[in-house]
Amino acid sequence: MEKIERIFNKNLHTNQDPMELINYRQLADRECVTDLYSDYNSNFEKVSKFYSGNYREKESWEKKIRSVQKSSYERQVLHRVLNDQNREYQSGIKTLAHIDLLGNENTFAVVTGQQLGLFTGPLYTIYKAITAVKLSQKLSLDFPEYNFVPVFWLEGEDHDFDEINKVKYISASNELTVAEYLVGGKPLEKNIGATGNIIFDEHIELFFSTIDSTIARSDYSSALFEMMRGYYKQGNSFLKAFTGFFNHVYEDSGLVFLNPNNPDFKKILSTHFTKQINANAEPSKLVIQKSVELEEHYHAQIKAKALNLFMFHKGGRHLIEPSDSGDYFLKNIRQRYTKEELLSIAATTPELLSPNVVTRPLCQDTLLPTVAYIGGPGEIAYYAQLKPVYEYFNITMPIIYPRASVTLMEEKIQKVLEKYSLDLDELFGDVDTILAKVSEQVSEVKVDALFEELDNRVKEALNEARFGIQQIDPTLNGTIDATIAKFQQQLDVLKQKTQKAQQQKEEISLKQIKKAALNIFPNGNLQEREFGIIQYLNKYGPDFVKWISNEVAIDTFQHQVITI
Repeated sequence: MEKIERIFNKNLHTNQDPMELINYRQLADRECVTDLYSDYNSNFEKVSKFYSGNYREKESWEKKIRSVQKSSYERQVLHRVLNDQNREYQSGIKTLAHIDLLGNENTFAVVTGQQLGLFTGPLYTIYKAITAVKLSQKLSLDFPEYNFVPVFWLEGEDHDFDEINKVKYISASNELTVAEYLVGGKPLEKNIGATGNIIFDEHIELFFSTIDSTIARSDYSSALFEMMRGYYKQGNSFLKAFTGFFNHVYEDSGLVFLNPNNPDFKKILSTHFTKQINANAEPSKLVIQKSVELEEHYHAQIKAKALNLFMFHKGGRHLIEPSDSGDYFLKNIRQRYTKEELLSIAATTPELLSPNVVTRPLCQDTLLPTVAYIGGPGEIAYYAQLKPVYEYFNITMPIIYPRASVTLMEEKIQKVLEKYSLDLDELFGDVDTILAKVSEQVSEVKVDALFEELDNRVKEALNEARFGIQQIDPTLNGTIDATIAKFQQQLDVLKQKTQKAQQQKEEISLKQIKKAALNIFPNGNLQEREFGIIQYLNKYGPDFVKWISNEVAIDTFQHQVITI
């Protein structure tokens, strides 16, 4: 608690603002985010035609609330199932009270979601949840006649195990380290279906041993590992571990977890599945048409399928694809169905069906009275392709609200930047460029100046000689130019070797820069996409998520740098 208390005291009792803001245009220029995401945050009018409302305008919210209010939802079923699920997930009293509110017609959902990564997955999952909770609170103040409840959609039906079975952190030896959990102790060779249902086996201990032997030890390590092992243990499922751990580190947030892989929810979605099957490829055509329009200026995020549904079959989750005969088959296996058989499944056993990236938002907003979805760059991109599909199925498309985006700047890293007069955004790029700059800065010999002077002198000498050479033989003028070009190439090689030698000499300084770059831009990526939360829980204690939730602003619409 000492470190957390120090952080609280520093931020509450000094005039120093612990937050710095970086415009998304700067990050887009460095290819850290897309141009679409940059415009969505700073120039919404440029992209407004792809969305159903401006998240910055109160009139858009009023219009969206009225639109959702006109739609009907199975609120009694929603209340019953969510109540059962969240009691199982050890959710708090505040969450259960929010579920009670969802039974009322004047209550709306602010939704986000993510796959079930180990220890909540990348940091941005935490930031999504924080944004959903804070936006719900803000809307409740802005529209006191209504209630707004934060809901986290558990993407446990996804079958891509390789996207959720790793956790990344900086090791005690200051290296980016990846700990990986493998079912059965080896990579999967087949599709094993919904990842949320995967049960941890004895190899979870090998996973913990990897972390335990590499992560830096702190006063909080023992308690943290005991807590993590309490959820991520043999016999527990990925879904149960994810929700239990999340509720522990973000306690009393009021966040409602929704597991869509539920027979009662699938029964509500039965009609929608039927419409999807009867629609044939029409929704996909709409996505393609909107993608063509989008790609005039931006990149299209998703590729629609002929039928945007999966089926659970013999332990796997397989895409349903049409065949030339008019029947359907499950991708990569030989199982076939007629259209009539698929319609029968949708009507009688809809729990066998599962949405893909196109259908999932539609299912979400069929189940929930959703006024807002909290999304990151990728999600905001694919929602840009879905507006006509929402209209086709007569489902109200929510306002898409950008999640908070954060880089955590530790004080020691900040001091390194100040020491070498570096701007933070310089770290969002090529590390070698920064190393060369710092090496030049701290060295007694200025390599850039040295080689610039040498280059100028040689050019001057050769140009002086050019006059005499041309007097002897004018045809040698091309040879002179070739000689100068070759010399400059060799000079560049010599300069690079000199810079590397200089960097080796300045090893201590450059080691500090490398460490700073690893913390801020690990693996050439934004920190929030690489690190897991355990790195910070281990260093700053169990209240870290609560602290960061207080510090994160959800209405800056810029990338936030928060000093800790």
